[in-house]
Amino acid sequence: MTQPIQPTPPAQALTSTASTGSGPLAGLRVVEMGQLIAGPFCGQLLGDMGADVIKIEEPTTGDPLRQWGRAHPRGESLWWAVLGRNKRSLALDLRRQEGQRIARELIGGSDVLVENFRPGSLERWGLSPAELMRENPGLIVVRVSGFGQTGPYSSRPGYGSIGEAMGGLRHVVGDPSTPPSRVGISIGDTLAATFAALGALSALHERHRSGRGQIVDSSIYESVLAVMESLVPDWALGGVQRERSGSILPKIAPSNVYPTRDGLWVIIAANQDTVFRRLARAMGDPALADDARFADHHGRGEHQEELDQLIAEFSSTLDSAALESLLEEHEVPVGRIFRPQEMLTDPHYAARESITAVPHPVLGEVPMQNTFPRLSRTDGGIRWPGPALGAHTDEILAELGRDASSRQGLRDQGVVR
Repeated sequence: MTQPIQPTPPAQALTSTASTGSGPLAGLRVVEMGQLIAGPFCGQLLGDMGADVIKIEEPTTGDPLRQWGRAHPRGESLWWAVLGRNKRSLALDLRRQEGQRIARELIGGSDVLVENFRPGSLERWGLSPAELMRENPGLIVVRVSGFGQTGPYSSRPGYGSIGEAMGGLRHVVGDPSTPPSRVGISIGDTLAATFAALGALSALHERHRSGRGQIVDSSIYESVLAVMESLVPDWALGGVQRERSGSILPKIAPSNVYPTRDGLWVIIAANQDTVFRRLARAMGDPALADDARFADHHGRGEHQEELDQLIAEFSSTLDSAALESLLEEHEVPVGRIFRPQEMLTDPHYAARESITAVPHPVLGEVPMQNTFPRLSRTDGGIRWPGPALGAHTDEILAELGRDASSRQGLRDQGVVR
C-alpha cells in the first residue's frame, strides 16, 4: 500500500503538546480558517476526535462567534466555549503578506485545511488550493460554502438559513397554518460541517492509497438536500409534494406529541400494529386495537386526528413520569421532550456522560455536550474549551521556528496578536 505523503517543512519539525494527545485522530494537524458555524463545527468534530486543530483568526476581534449567543456570563460567550473547544487560537492577519506567508508555512506542514469563506477569498490572499497543494501534495482542502465552489450561485453569500430553504427543509418545517418555520438551531451549517468532516476523513483514507490530497467541496444546500429522504422522487415520480404537517407525519399514526397532567409533553410512537396493540392495553382499552378504524396502518392513518384525540385524552390524565413508566412497562416507545434541566438530571444522560463538565479559566466548570460518537478503544474527548483570542499564537510561531525576537516583531507590526 502506498503510504501518504508526509511533507516536512518547519511545522512538522517540532511536535506540539496538542498533536500528541489521545483520540483516533491524534497526530493529525488541521488548520481551520473558517468563522461562525459551518467551517468551525467541522473543526470541532475533528478536534473532538483528537486532531490538533489550529484556528487562524483575525487579530482584532477574532471569530464573530466569540460575540454571539444570548448568555455571556462574566463577558464570556458560552457558544464559543463549545464551538471553539479543542482548538488552538492563532491570531493572524491574512490580509498582510507576512500573515499569508506564515499561513502557507503552517499549512505546508498540515494534513487538512478547513475554510468556509466566500469562494475566491483564499485565492485573493494568495492561498489558492492549487498553490497550497503544489507545496504540500498530500493536503486535504475542505471548502464549506452556501452553494459550493462551482455553478451560477457559487459566488453568492451563503448563509445556513438560505441553504435550508433551497435544500427543501424550510418548506416542510412548521405548522401548515403558518409560514415555513426554522429549526431552533443552525442545522444547515452543522449538516454542511458534518458532511465536510466525512469528506475530510474519506479523502484522508484515499490518501493512504494515492499519497495525494484533494479538495472536499461541501455546500450547505446540498447537505440539507442529502437528508431530505424521498422528497424529490416523491414529487418527480409520485406527484406528491411534502408539506408542513406540524408535529405529525401524515398518515403515520399514532406518532405525535401528547400533553400530560403536569403540563409537560411526551412523544408516543406506536404506529406499528403490534406496538399499537400494546398501547391500547396500556390505555386500558385493548378493544381499540380491534376497532376497524385503528386495526391496521392504513386505518390509523385515515383516522389520525381522531386517534390522536383519544390518546391525548388518556395522556392528560397522568403526570409525565407516571405515563412514561406505564408505557415502558408495556414496551411502547415513549419519551419526554427534554429541555436542558431534564438533560442535566436524567440518569441515562449521566450514565453515558452525554454531558460533561469542562474546566474554563473564567467560568469554572462549563457543562456541554460530550464528543460523539463513542469509540470503544480510542474515544475522543474535550481537552479544553474555546480559548482566548490568540492564546496559542506564541506557541505555534515557536513551532514554526520563530525565535522570541521574531515573534515580538510580528506583534509590533500587528501581523499577529
